Amino acid sequence: MTMLADDATAAAVLDAMPCYPVPPFGRSPVIEALRASRIGHGLAIGHDGVMLILRRPWLALDVPIASPIAGYVPYGSIGASRADLRCGLIPRRYFVQILEFLKAALPNEAAAFILWNEASREFAVEFPDIDEATPTRLVYRMPRLPPDWHMVCDIHSHARGRAFFSATDDADDAHATKIAIVFGRLDHPDGPTMAARLCAGGMFLPLPRCPFAGVPDAD
Repeated sequence: MTMLADDATAAAVLDAMPCYPVPPFGRSPVIEALRASRIGHGLAIGHDGVMLILRRPWLALDVPIASPIAGYVPYGSIGASRADLRCGLIPRRYFVQILEFLKAALPNEAAAFILWNEASREFAVEFPDIDEATPTRLVYRMPRLPPDWHMVCDIHSHARGRAFFSATDDADDAHATKIAIVFGRLDHPDGPTMAARLCAGGMFLPLPRCPFAGVPDAD
């Protein structure tokens, strides 16, 4: 078999992010295996673009990352986009619990994590260790996850400020696979605002719907 790279490190990097052409007809067992995998990611190349296929125990994501190829390629279609929570929607009670915690921390910012156990299929809330908390700044530590636990949501507040993702948030989220949520205006009489995005493959993607059951979509 022809090697894609003659350097061992480069070959390992390419193997970690495989790239597969979509056949013009019939099946692609390697693409199907990637889509069925518990954990994995790779690229599918078709005549209509390039698709990132990313799998985590809690997430199944297929997202186009490039426009249709202008030149002729004898490939099939990359198919439809997909962003499914394998873990299911997060029960609304966790949304309520976290909002109460964030409001209790006013006037300072605060944070919380939504975790999911792959074996028991149960959710849990964890509140992180805080190194610094003020009305405009928050420094907190990421959780150390026991076996079978996965972080689904990384949540923090902007206290009385508006909900948005800052440049610091962008840097923190750049290499993560998670749902990031910011709550703002926690003291507003009409209720708080929420900004949410899916961080995956070095991209920040809009969520097709709110990840909490029974909660309206983010602004």
